[in-house]
Amino acid sequence: MSKTDWSVVWITGASTGIGAALALELARGGCTVAISARGTAALEDLAHQAKGLAGELWPYPLDVTDAAACVATLEQIEAERGAVTLAVLNAGSHRALTLNEFEVAAFESLMRLNYMGVVNVALPLLERMRRRRSGQMAITASLAGYRGLPTASAYGASKAALINFAEALEFDLKGTGIALSLINPGFVRTPLTDRNTFPMPFLLEPDDAAQRIIRGLRQRRFEIAFPWRFVFALKLFRLLPYWLYFPLVRRITRS
Repeated sequence: MSKTDWSVVWITGASTGIGAALALELARGGCTVAISARGTAALEDLAHQAKGLAGELWPYPLDVTDAAACVATLEQIEAERGAVTLAVLNAGSHRALTLNEFEVAAFESLMRLNYMGVVNVALPLLERMRRRRSGQMAITASLAGYRGLPTASAYGASKAALINFAEALEFDLKGTGIALSLINPGFVRTPLTDRNTFPMPFLLEPDDAAQRIIRGLRQRRFEIAFPWRFVFALKLFRLLPYWLYFPLVRRITRS
């Protein structure tokens, strides 16, 4: 990957997990990468890890639930680093909810961060990319957004909303010069998945996930989904009628 492929990259949710691994991998390839998350210290530590690499990481702390701050941060990045040619909208969180834990605040919080946090960044980005008639944007959703899963009524719904958003947006971007990708990972070892108490099939390391994402972005694939065996199983689940889907998933998740 040459530096000129993506002269300036912006990654949200970049302080840990997939976002951090992706930022470092892009810096190894010579990219200038603006990294955003709420934690300033974590961003600065990540930027320090990139010292000596071909590219650079530049921290831009941001709470993506603040729409005005998203606009201001984009303006600052482009004023200081240049036009964003690739943006990976990766900020998000997870919380498993059982019936005993249901509360409105949990649903609102995940939808505000996972879904509206993407919208808040995507809209000003698209406005600028449309003026330039060029650019590439990727949205990180999840395989959990394919279909309803146990304890994922809040998290899965927010990721399903992102999948639908990206699918609809792909139609609207036709002819604009902007390439859109939808990233649907399976289980990747991150601070969020470390909280899970259930078996996670085909668990990947963040570096592996980052490399798969970069390959997909270079090919400008609409959907970048992995690992393929898990993707295949969940895509098959989408085709099953409810009378078969519910008992099958209950059996799998209780084993």
